Amino acid sequence: MSASTFSAVRCVVARDLLIVMRNKSDAANTLIFFAIVVSLFPLGVGPETALLRTIAPGVMWVAALLASMLALARLFAADHADGTLEQLALAPHPLGVLVAGKVLAHWLVSGFPLVLVSPLLGLQFGLDGDAVLVLVASLALGTPVLSLLGAVAAALTLGLRGSGVLVSLIALPLCVPVLIFGAGAVDAVAGGLSAAPHLSLLGAYLLPGALFGPWATAVAIRIALE
Repeated sequence: MSASTFSAVRCVVARDLLIVMRNKSDAANTLIFFAIVVSLFPLGVGPETALLRTIAPGVMWVAALLASMLALARLFAADHADGTLEQLALAPHPLGVLVAGKVLAHWLVSGFPLVLVSPLLGLQFGLDGDAVLVLVASLALGTPVLSLLGAVAAALTLGLRGSGVLVSLIALPLCVPVLIFGAGAVDAVAGGLSAAPHLSLLGAYLLPGALFGPWATAVAIRIALE
């Protein structure tokens, strides 16, 4: 990557983060939704520690998946409406690289905060230290995949009515393996097994997603702009 392209990506990330800072409620909605959904389960299920530890991985990961869906519809919608996407497509830099910057900014706003608060929320379920660490690691590996897959779905539905629902319908089936491996990593530690296979599979899912996801998104954006 040339210095000019790197500078362009940095500008894209900085611009998207600045927009989020001006509309902090949009960023807070994802985190608040995640925290509320996760916190309601201990209240509804009861204080039985064994049961809470059993359901914790699934609850945390389902909540993270649903929370990530909230912000996907807005990933490209505003830029499509005001013409920013056309300018990015006409820029002298590869569109896929610029899209990667937008996906990174989206993850920093919608995925990274979930990783940060997950240890506190995991304590509500009585998870021990090892399980909490694995939970954080699985979310750190898995939430970028959710953003990458969601970006493809968001680009495919640009300009369509009811795009928010369509994004979820397209992205959710693609994200099921991430949900399974992420929750399975925490379950393995809770059962006295190694979480390495599950984390390795998440990493194996992340690598091709990071390499090919932005380019697939760029193709979908060009199709939407035609």
